[in-house]
Amino acid sequence: MIAFLRGQVLDKQPNRLIVDVQGVGYELHVPLSTYYNVGEPGTEVELRVYTHVREEALQLYGFLTTLEQKVFEHLIGVNGIGPKLALAVLSGMENAEFIVGCVQRGDVAQLTRIPGVGKKTAERIVLELKDRLLKLTDASDLAAPSATETKLREDLVSALLNLGYHRPLAQKAVDVVINEGSDVSFEKALKSALQELLR
Repeated sequence: MIAFLRGQVLDKQPNRLIVDVQGVGYELHVPLSTYYNVGEPGTEVELRVYTHVREEALQLYGFLTTLEQKVFEHLIGVNGIGPKLALAVLSGMENAEFIVGCVQRGDVAQLTRIPGVGKKTAERIVLELKDRLLKLTDASDLAAPSATETKLREDLVSALLNLGYHRPLAQKAVDVVINEGSDVSFEKALKSALQELLR
């Protein structure tokens, strides 16, 4: 079983990487958070790997962080969730910490915004993983955002999507702006998010 790979990014596409490890190319399915953070082809990368064995195939799933991998492994342990949907859940939110926070708060509505996740699946994720995911990260980091902050975040992401940006990139830029902690108007926050996207 392959558990870890270190090599150079040979090719990258959303949800898929090929990593060259001493002349051998490994294909890995990855969440968008990993895709956006591994760097361009030629970059040295270290990935934690989950090996999924089926009768007709052997698939590798790669993650930049241990938390991403652990959340993935817990998700595929939920009845009705396979690796493909677990990857979609990780890709549907800006980071693994946000997923853990949603589960801790029982935020079914946020989970159902992820393509492929219906209400019953979201409820099952919350029910089965609430206690398990708490051990993965510091609970103090998972406090629910204020209603004002949540509304601002949603409005900013929506505006960036309307401007043609992909959701993970939009969410990441909005996170940076929100985490700066200053009380700003929507217009100023949107301007800051656009500047972040242009970096």
